[in-house]
Amino acid sequence: MKRLILLVLLASIVGTPRVWGSGAYRYQFPSEKVSVKEWNTVIGVIQGHTVKEGETFLDIARDYGLGFNELEILYPDVDPWIPRVGTRLLIPTQWVLPPTSHYGIVINVPEMRLYLFYPKSQLVRTYPIGIGDVDFETPLGVYRVISRQIDPSWTVPKSLRQKYGTAFMPPGPDNPLGKHWLGLSRRGYGIHGTDFPWSVGRLVTHGCIRLYPEHMEQLFQQVAVNTPVEIIYEPVKVGFKGGEIYMEVHPDPYRKIKDLKSHAFRVVERMGLSGSVSPDKVISAVEHRDGVPVKVGVLMKPLGRPSHALSRSGPGDHGSPLPPGSHSQVVTLSAPPRP
Repeated sequence: MKRLILLVLLASIVGTPRVWGSGAYRYQFPSEKVSVKEWNTVIGVIQGHTVKEGETFLDIARDYGLGFNELEILYPDVDPWIPRVGTRLLIPTQWVLPPTSHYGIVINVPEMRLYLFYPKSQLVRTYPIGIGDVDFETPLGVYRVISRQIDPSWTVPKSLRQKYGTAFMPPGPDNPLGKHWLGLSRRGYGIHGTDFPWSVGRLVTHGCIRLYPEHMEQLFQQVAVNTPVEIIYEPVKVGFKGGEIYMEVHPDPYRKIKDLKSHAFRVVERMGLSGSVSPDKVISAVEHRDGVPVKVGVLMKPLGRPSHALSRSGPGDHGSPLPPGSHSQVVTLSAPPRP
């Protein structure tokens, strides 16, 4: 609680201007070519919001480009449907960049968030997402975009026909795929909009990734066929800003990690940062696991060789995000998707 109060006070000071979660942010991966104070893998700013009459967490989250989960885990004791009017909330529009090897689309399942990298301009956009329920986990791996479709129809998989009462759903407002579809090379899976926006930031799908309609429209315009898509599972992210080390910890929704505290220290060790962080601050970050980046250490001296989870390899050559305003071909679906 003390930590949350301090964060809210900080938001009231530095969080007045809005920085939307779907905006483009500049980053700088660790490199021997730049000083450690120029390393910047923490994007966005913490903001503040005063609850207004009639607002719910769903409304506030969408207004700031967040998923429902991002407010829910930060305020577990606040009623998300009737938060008290006048309450000052921290808006967690700041994120540590996730690990990436291909610099295209990166989806980090535990935080329920998608990142779209523009490596040539060193910019990144980020969007909240809905993911597969515990019985229909979103599949991890490295894939690529193989199709793009506007107003997709949906051939309902046999396993879902009883639920939806039909074998085929035409385009329209009741189609759970929404208005835009990006098909993945993993058969039957894709990234799409939704007819139920309040499902973003929840474990609700049958494995696909869904976005708010307004975010999916923007993403669709930026992504070409063959763009790499990395779907990872990393509840502990470590980043750099101004020579300081930050850690962002999320819950483990699929219960894949036996001991989150030990995992956090392994991440730190793998990045060569064991001597630069405070163990107590790492433990505190894990215990809170509220998705807010917190300072856990300082880079006292340059690393011998930049060791971090963000530079395992350079940008891939299997496609890249389109520059703003660009378009690529639209092709048909190759398999019945799972919404």
